[in-house]
Amino acid sequence: MGKRRIRCLLALGHSKLAGIEIRADRRVEVTEKYGIPVYSEYEAAAPFQAEALVISVPPDAHHLFMAKAVASRIPFFVEASVVDQGIVAIDTECRRLKLLAAPSATMLFHPGIQLIMQLVRSGSLGTISNVIHHSGQFLADWHTYEHVRDYYVSNPATGGAREIVPFELSWITAVFGFPKRITGCCRKTITIEGAEDIDDTYNCIFDYGRHLVTLIVDVVSRSAVRRLTINGDMRQLVWDWDEQMVRVFDPATSKWEKHRYDQGTPTTGYNPNIGEAMYIEELRSFIGAVQGAGTFPNTLLNDHTNLRLLYAVEQSNQTGMFVDFTP
Repeated sequence: MGKRRIRCLLALGHSKLAGIEIRADRRVEVTEKYGIPVYSEYEAAAPFQAEALVISVPPDAHHLFMAKAVASRIPFFVEASVVDQGIVAIDTECRRLKLLAAPSATMLFHPGIQLIMQLVRSGSLGTISNVIHHSGQFLADWHTYEHVRDYYVSNPATGGAREIVPFELSWITAVFGFPKRITGCCRKTITIEGAEDIDDTYNCIFDYGRHLVTLIVDVVSRSAVRRLTINGDMRQLVWDWDEQMVRVFDPATSKWEKHRYDQGTPTTGYNPNIGEAMYIEELRSFIGAVQGAGTFPNTLLNDHTNLRLLYAVEQSNQTGMFVDFTP
């Protein structure tokens, strides 16, 4: 993610960049690829006099670098969270200092999700009955250049499937708000070499009172999938990221309306459905907020609320009961 964020900033025309990386081989790689200085630790980068910080470290280290940014009074962007350590205190301090904290919400910048949000908010689907979303990948496909045992996705606290639940919730709750109660299951279903201790599948049900949202996240899908169905009493919406369109069935005409979108070109080595454009637009929004030219669409408070939904699913899994939820 650090290299991706460098690419995005360069694409936006920002050339005054520096990196921080503890591994010597990766410092060399980044300097050779992108021509920027890379420091071995945060304190060593002080002479660079950064105006903003992008935190792309393992999730269980986010709080360390957010705290450094706050201490330095530097606005920061931080990748998707799964561990909430320190987040409440850091949010409180950022509010006191009026310091920008921008937690990632990449899918809000995906053109397919933006279409879905527009269609739901327009009311054209009618009364929503249920929503079913499946997000599946195969864990070993994430970093083909290193074994899963060698980075954070094999750690139970920051496991691949566990991390993707709030990643998807960042846009689901933006569309539908927060549920009233939650139930769900999470478990290890297969053996993934190097990640034997993580739960690889999460099945979550969010009860909104009038409608239900079912979210399935796994890292066992041999072909990566994002597939959504929204059933309204007037129309049905279907999104499969392989199609690069959002389809809406209109029973009045018995036809599917096709809303196509351009997701941008993926970088070599990535899934063809993971275009670079949404990551570029996300950082454009962050830089704009740093410069006072707009607001970033996510907050630490909202991020923490989505993490609480994840923890409620895990609590339900342990107790076998619904968990009441108050945002």
